[in-house]
Amino acid sequence: MTELDMAIRLGLGFVAGAIIGLERASQHQVAGLRTHILIATGATLLMLLSVWLPQEFLYLKNGDPGRIAAQVVSGIGFLGAGAIIRLGNNIKGLTTAASLWLIAAVGLAIGAGMFLAAGLTLIITLITLILLNPIEGRLFPKERNKLLEINLNTDKPEIPELNACLQVLRSFMVRVLSMDVAQSKGKEKVRLHLFVGIPDTTDVARLVTALKSIPQVERVELKEKY
Repeated sequence: MTELDMAIRLGLGFVAGAIIGLERASQHQVAGLRTHILIATGATLLMLLSVWLPQEFLYLKNGDPGRIAAQVVSGIGFLGAGAIIRLGNNIKGLTTAASLWLIAAVGLAIGAGMFLAAGLTLIITLITLILLNPIEGRLFPKERNKLLEINLNTDKPEIPELNACLQVLRSFMVRVLSMDVAQSKGKEKVRLHLFVGIPDTTDVARLVTALKSIPQVERVELKEKY
């Protein structure tokens, strides 16, 4: 492996990181252009080092080019974990963490001279990130987990309004993850605590208005659950 080969592979590693980094930066992710470039180029350099060491030092008959690469695969998990953000009960950044892990693998492949495999992986990655994103959004709308509190002006053991509330939630494609019913002592009040998954496409204002239109519903509150 000549120095020209090394320069070409490092350049390709830079380009591969820039391609995926630009897509992630366009989505305003915490790990964007520079992060992906550094990871791809660094992984390429480490793979070059793995290949070069046994060739340069001929007495290293047991040299293993995959040893450093294996450490890169496991070590990149720390950077991926830093890209994952928890917002209340919602988690963001899993796709970016996966792209960091993948671009490191692409860099290793480029460093090893597997240009075709690296190029095909880049194409598949771009298709996954760009073309499949709207399709996934239509088929499986993203949800926000919220705590829904509904106050009912009733003391009936069996709450007919409860079924009406659940029907409204179903009509808005809201999933009820858990539910708790509490009754105030000495008062004709019932409070519903529902942990729900609300699709991003749901009109929250219309949802609240529909719930308030149910007889005996006094108050509706939607908030984060920590």
